[in-house]
Amino acid sequence: MITETIIETDKPKVAPAPARPSGPSKALKLGAKGKEVDNFVDKLKSEGETIMSSNMGKRTSEATKVHAPPINMESVHMKIEEKITLTCGRDGGLQNMELHGMIMLRISDDKFGRIRLHVENEDKKGVQLQTHPNVDKKLFTAESLIGLKNPEKSFPVNSDVGVLKWRLQTTEESFIPLTINCWPSESGNGCDVNIEYELQEDNLELNDVIITIPLPSGVGAPVIGEIEGEYRHDSRRNTLEWCLPVIDAKNKSGSLEFSIAGQPNDFFPVQVSFISKRNYCNIQVTKVTQVDGNSPVRFSTETTFLVDKYEIL
Repeated sequence: MITETIIETDKPKVAPAPARPSGPSKALKLGAKGKEVDNFVDKLKSEGETIMSSNMGKRTSEATKVHAPPINMESVHMKIEEKITLTCGRDGGLQNMELHGMIMLRISDDKFGRIRLHVENEDKKGVQLQTHPNVDKKLFTAESLIGLKNPEKSFPVNSDVGVLKWRLQTTEESFIPLTINCWPSESGNGCDVNIEYELQEDNLELNDVIITIPLPSGVGAPVIGEIEGEYRHDSRRNTLEWCLPVIDAKNKSGSLEFSIAGQPNDFFPVQVSFISKRNYCNIQVTKVTQVDGNSPVRFSTETTFLVDKYEIL
């Protein structure tokens, strides 16, 4: 059985912004005069919170509560986050896969307010990109640079600002990052269930993978045959959780066999959750430069790829 390990690490301490003289600000302001709330920041923050808020909310299990180590945040920090929603049929066939991604920019020192982000897009899957309305779309299309339409303006300081979004929707089976094949066979006294996974995207590394298989109620615990990784039987929820700390190119396939009373329909839908520090669409920020003089700026990046819903029906 899996042992529950809880690793607590200190949260990164964010230094308070130094006090500034209350003079006129060159930071970008939208909306009517006299409004204290900056619409630009508000709109972006709300967009950012939508994509960031449900990070771990949909995990099918709390078997592994491992907190990420603190990230050394520079004055220019980016969060690159992707979320996947995927539905497959039990006999194969991708019914729908949708992936949403966003780059969130956070500047904590206003001397870096006027910058440009150099984006490298090596996506080959046909992802659709969208820049924020205040970002210079022509500059992005021509040179893959993210900068404000008015280069004299500054990005907001101490706010998470969504600058680039992308979306991929597909039914192309070769795009499935992790395939799951669940094969229940009726036997004399119930079902023998074989389930296997295979990583199709070799450049991904999936962590804290949990494959959750529903079980019939009132028939006791499953008898586990072969297994790679570990398992947990949750008798209250009537589920079997197959737990794999990492799936990557070195560990790209594995299988689990178990027997239990029941019928083939009892073992669906199978649900999958994972988290990854590598994004699915190959979109990265490779460099940050000042608008004036083009000098390079130090920056830090935090990348997360996680599951919104991933099920085999």
